[in-house]
Amino acid sequence: MDLPIQNLAVVGAGAMGSGIAALFASRGVNVVLIDPVAGALERATATIERQLGVYAPDAVQESLRRIRLDPGLEAACGSELVIEAVPEKLDLKRDIFTRLDTLCPAHTIFATNTSGLSINAIAESVTRRDRFVGTHFFTPADVIPLVEVVRCDETSTATVERVMDFLRAGGKKPVLVRQDIPGFIANRIQHALAREAISLLEKGVASAEDIDEVVKWSLGIRLALTGPLAQRDMNGIDVHHAIASYLYQDLENRTTPSDLLTQKVERGEIGAKAGQGFYAWPAEERERVLREKSTALADLVAWLDAKKLS
Repeated sequence: MDLPIQNLAVVGAGAMGSGIAALFASRGVNVVLIDPVAGALERATATIERQLGVYAPDAVQESLRRIRLDPGLEAACGSELVIEAVPEKLDLKRDIFTRLDTLCPAHTIFATNTSGLSINAIAESVTRRDRFVGTHFFTPADVIPLVEVVRCDETSTATVERVMDFLRAGGKKPVLVRQDIPGFIANRIQHALAREAISLLEKGVASAEDIDEVVKWSLGIRLALTGPLAQRDMNGIDVHHAIASYLYQDLENRTTPSDLLTQKVERGEIGAKAGQGFYAWPAEERERVLREKSTALADLVAWLDAKKLS
């Protein structure tokens, strides 16, 4: 495959970094996966094998041979692109890029996989800000097609084009976020939806199960084919305006997390990884759901691509 970038370094071997490494290795890219945390690279190997088994079952071993594991940042030096995928801590990300900036050649492109931290704030840690960009992948990174490519104030057009070409060659659907705003596009929309859903649960309007059913089998199934702006066109902007005139004033618009959300965090009920969130998550149930969800998402992506509706 003719890829604009042949050598990729991924810093951070968690679920996101492992997914990025698995995806591009399956597309013929040489990948070095870097993580200094004890046991992280060993866990990543098992994760990558499982991920490759979902969408590239016939090429698992071939793809694994393209992935080199290394605990040191020095291993990134031979890569044309470095994607950082460590936890969402600004100081941690800036420290990593400060070190990479002294280790990597001047032509290396740096990308941060942040869900919403300021690209400008992270880019302050490097001298090559024209070669710095945000690449927001979505979980699971190897399955969900979209990547938000976010400019910092000094990102060059050449850097944006090369990164977006690379993502397209890897089977992704990149979109350019022209302004460095908190949460970019997807998380702003997702948090607006989640804020209303949590508010409805907190008010006792419906159960968590029923709220999720409404979203999955009305909005969700339609959003797979039509975005919210195109849907407004289909429904009629005049109709939307009329409903907005009375509904907006009643929608949740708080600017801090709800009491219910805060209480969940304080009690340690932080979701599937803790065994309890809005739902109970026994360990075996969590693993089954993750596997089935990844497979179903891969099937859905393939169907949408085949129908040319995505």
